[in-house]
Amino acid sequence: MFNIISYLQCLKTYLSARTLTQLNVIVTALLAMTGRVTMLGISRWAGEGGSYRTVQRFFNTPIAWAQVHWCLIRHCFLSSDDVFIMAGDETVVTKSGKITHGIDRFFSSLYEKVVPGLSFFTFSLISTKHRTSFPLMIQQIVRSEEKTTCSEDLSSTENSKEDQNKSEPKKKNNQGRPKGSKNKNKEDVDLSPYLCFIQCMLNKVLQIIGNCTILNYIVFDGAFGNNNAMQMIKQCKKHLISKLHRNSALYFPYSGKYSGRGRRKKYGHRVDYDNIPEEYLKETTNEGSIQTKTYQTTLLHKLFSQQLNIVIIVKMNLKTHAKSHVILFSSDLDLPYGKLIDYYSLRFQIEFNFRDAKQYWGLEDFMNVKKTPVTNAVNLAFFMVNLSRALIDEVREHNPFFGVQDLKAYFRAGKYLYETLKLIPEKPDPILIQQMFTQITKIGSINTP
Repeated sequence: MFNIISYLQCLKTYLSARTLTQLNVIVTALLAMTGRVTMLGISRWAGEGGSYRTVQRFFNTPIAWAQVHWCLIRHCFLSSDDVFIMAGDETVVTKSGKITHGIDRFFSSLYEKVVPGLSFFTFSLISTKHRTSFPLMIQQIVRSEEKTTCSEDLSSTENSKEDQNKSEPKKKNNQGRPKGSKNKNKEDVDLSPYLCFIQCMLNKVLQIIGNCTILNYIVFDGAFGNNNAMQMIKQCKKHLISKLHRNSALYFPYSGKYSGRGRRKKYGHRVDYDNIPEEYLKETTNEGSIQTKTYQTTLLHKLFSQQLNIVIIVKMNLKTHAKSHVILFSSDLDLPYGKLIDYYSLRFQIEFNFRDAKQYWGLEDFMNVKKTPVTNAVNLAFFMVNLSRALIDEVREHNPFFGVQDLKAYFRAGKYLYETLKLIPEKPDPILIQQMFTQITKIGSINTP
């Protein structure tokens, strides 16, 4: 039913014949195996040509994974009538020990605390038509390497600042603005090493995609709802979609008359989230006792360099009159509120990639410690996320509830049946073989193909 080789043939440009053969064996084993996804576990489930030594050679082979991911996405999911956006997020994998490459202490939203482990930043291509995320580039965050990511770009500016600080006499830290200081251009920001690392990744992704599809929006979570992140995206000639803190101080643009003296006013009244003018109301919906009001307007924030396209979603319980609100924003002032909300909600699809990679494809299980094997193990897990999606889409045309669990049950049944038939002297009737296969497929599956 499934022809894995046909999907892997498109990767011949970036993988050697030996590596492609090894990948075929490993992918087949991953689809059928149970238990922890380690090199030893893969070798136990791999068929002919899948010894532990072969699996070890594959994990120690440098692979251009970003090109491999893009080649599979372009072959299976790219279409001219679809609109794509780019989402980025970080995932943390818990690890113990001290010798694994890049191991450190990172904050995990799953555990809601800092844990020892590895951190990986992922850029994913999201289809607005199929509402699915496809991981495209995954890179490990190494604290020692992160600090030197953009050191060459910032060395000249840092040296000039040091020389300027040496020439100026030291002054006491008095309150207020220093005498003679000039206004700063908020577009000229010094990106942190973390943002430089992400910007470098984004430039590589955009270079790989090229003109195959048009990307206008980069979606991040609320951690990137600041001016520095917006300037980072603007330098890549894209628009940012993110979320502001619910207590953010937003201002209406000043619309009064010029007094005739001094600088023209820029900021008007501050936004009162409990009393937003009805002229900015775009939509009102009711679901039971919950009323949702959506407002959109162009507002100012004193820490941002430009006006922001703001969408405020206010929810109120009609029985208790309790209120809560969410503030979404975009640097594109012409983006309608419906698309802004939809694009930001699609960002969560990348979390499903993290879930599947950890639950089914070994992102949480690998035991490699060196840089190349760790990179290959992580990218193999995300490669399986994309490949399994392509295989599942074949079945969902007539079985919309077919999922990863069913896919693994199908290949596991094929593995059991193949090993059983090797022990029988005479090959049974094909109809009997199909009946046996159908019966075995039900073990562990939810919806049979």
